[in-house]
Amino acid sequence: MTDASVAVRSVTVTTARSAPDVATGLGVAVATKGAVPRQLGMSRKALEANGFEGKAGQTLAVPSADGVVVAIGVGDPGSIDANGLRRAAAAFTRAASKHAHLATTLADADLAAGTTRSAAAQAVTEGVLLASYRYVGLKNQPDDGPALGSKLDALTLVASSKTAADVEAGAATGATIAGAAAFARELANTPPTYLNAKDIAAKAVELGASAGLEVEVFNKDQLEAMGCGGILGVNRGSTEPPRMVKLTYVPKTASGRAAKPTGHLAMVGKGIMYDSGGISLKPSDAFHQVMKMDMSGAAAVLSAMSALSALGCKAKVTAWLMCTDNMPSGSALKLGDVLTMRNGKTVEIHNTDAEGRLVLADGLSLAVEEGVDAIVDIATLTGSALGALGEEVAALLGTHQGWIDAVKESSDRIDEPTWQLPLEAKRYRKKLDSVVADMRNIGGPYGGTITASIFLSEFTGDVPYAHLDIAGPMKVDADNGIYAKGATGFGARLLIDVATNFEPPAD
Repeated sequence: MTDASVAVRSVTVTTARSAPDVATGLGVAVATKGAVPRQLGMSRKALEANGFEGKAGQTLAVPSADGVVVAIGVGDPGSIDANGLRRAAAAFTRAASKHAHLATTLADADLAAGTTRSAAAQAVTEGVLLASYRYVGLKNQPDDGPALGSKLDALTLVASSKTAADVEAGAATGATIAGAAAFARELANTPPTYLNAKDIAAKAVELGASAGLEVEVFNKDQLEAMGCGGILGVNRGSTEPPRMVKLTYVPKTASGRAAKPTGHLAMVGKGIMYDSGGISLKPSDAFHQVMKMDMSGAAAVLSAMSALSALGCKAKVTAWLMCTDNMPSGSALKLGDVLTMRNGKTVEIHNTDAEGRLVLADGLSLAVEEGVDAIVDIATLTGSALGALGEEVAALLGTHQGWIDAVKESSDRIDEPTWQLPLEAKRYRKKLDSVVADMRNIGGPYGGTITASIFLSEFTGDVPYAHLDIAGPMKVDADNGIYAKGATGFGARLLIDVATNFEPPAD
């Protein structure tokens, strides 16, 4: 298995006043009007004759003596923002995919008002590194083959001496964030035989030391002693034992002492390492085949946590990864069974394929006990979210509008799109009523994303709570922008932004 967090960081990212001779792939920013950079060796008339108008993200590859020069559209002068630059950088990377050393002037383009040079460099770096990611996994590659499955090993951001310091700082941030997002992809792409609950817990322990995290791993016996009936119930049918991983990040001063945090944030990730549906067995179709990705929420949380120290996050962040398989067997959870969750609530099972909310419920209960200021969870939770919002937009719901707004701002800022759906507890909580328990785990055939969120909110008490359902954008079926075919790592960058900008929500 490859470790994408290391593989992405192994791409050397530098800044220079001009493109080095060794860079055989050069990307040149071109606006819709104004002078055409002379590096292209083409007039605007010649560009237009080849269908290039300079629209944001548009590319035109021009062969050169040493490689290729790519015209990269940035739209009208002064119109492109960080998100547009990220997409443009990804387009450039695909146009120059055969080249090991890329250089680009994108970070020094004429920017939209409010977009800093540092943010531009961060976005360009993320765009190039993430678009170059490829999952290698079990493919037969030579020992000296590229870890990313692409040729890229160096990136140079061309910047003037006036902007060089800001560009360098932004590039370093972008490389860290891209590494985290690629690590989330790597985890979610890994076949379930090679990544079970014990394995991801081991990876968390290994990562913790270098990432400045305290890591605690809880086994089956400990979970039983803690009364975590949700994760234990889901695990009943599996031969692999469950693991709950608690990760704690505490900000530190320059001298290495604990610093006063801006607040205390909790993250909870669904880690169903493989979801067969249990007794409510999923049909054997293409979607079932990607159920190794049902731990994408836990992958996003672990990956986000890995970046907080390097980015100087000022908030305390505690995370829970709720990890187990959901399998059918003679010991599996049955319809009609009743589970007692960590917070004492009882839940009647009406569908064993609605298991993600059961493991999250225990994690959310523990977060409330921790006395945090706000909670965000992330999960590939419902097909209803995919049906409502499609494959590119995640559902966002919650109990505190100010906190939901903060998460949405992060979503917009880093271009991992979300759409708020209503958590209509007053209207729909009755759909979760049970004759024999406090509640049941499904609420009928309609509004499944909403009723699932209502279920989860029963375990968050009075703590401001936001829920991200990433069932739609957890994967792509073909290369698309910064995404490579397979798991997207959606949520890792979003959670990093949430954490690094965190302040306790106002009442």
